[in-house]
Amino acid sequence: MSDVEQGVQAQETELGQEAELEQPTVRDGGVQGELDATEPTQEPEELGAPSLSAAIEALLLLADEPMSVVSLAQATRQTVDDVDVTVRALAVEYDEAVRGFELREIAGGWRYYTRAECSPLVERFVLDGQQARLTQASLETLAVIAYRQPVTRGRVSAVRGVNVDGVIRTLVARGLIEEAGHEQESQAILYRTTSTFLERLGIASLEDLPPLAEHLPDLADLEDVLDSVAFGD
Repeated sequence: MSDVEQGVQAQETELGQEAELEQPTVRDGGVQGELDATEPTQEPEELGAPSLSAAIEALLLLADEPMSVVSLAQATRQTVDDVDVTVRALAVEYDEAVRGFELREIAGGWRYYTRAECSPLVERFVLDGQQARLTQASLETLAVIAYRQPVTRGRVSAVRGVNVDGVIRTLVARGLIEEAGHEQESQAILYRTTSTFLERLGIASLEDLPPLAEHLPDLADLEDVLDSVAFGD
């Protein structure tokens, strides 16, 4: 072999060794797994609050309706699991400290309420007439809708024995009831209660409403009468 051929062969050998050194090592997870392992972990975004607990407290105080864990997680830019653990820990903390307020899970979200033991004080404060109250007619209409929903305006009128058009408008304006489609036969508007209704009662769902049987022993007869009448708006 000539000196030229030996020189070319030596260069090819060196190039081959360099190529092997430059080739990434493939381990479990492949090349991408190796690259991902070396990527720096992303730092959590700033809360804009001293802690996650403080952030959740501020948001719940600001909100005018219950906030779900998902909404709180989106607002704080934290994981749903972290927010769920934190909000439940806050609820326990308030209970153990017997604070004047408590954190309840209501209507699919979390909201602050005054503690039941403070009700005498709260009642004295609100009984000054500053807080507008529902009339007896509104309360009766709301009760009918709550227990028979979805229900038409005509059916509510039949139960109460009076026209309820004005009362229905008032309840809708206050956000306690809402439209829920139309009755198939008459196309009359159906009404149902809202999440605000659950909030005001302090219950999580309609299943928590007290049973009517003990208060209305003839409820079955009433159902037969109502079902025999055609209703419309």
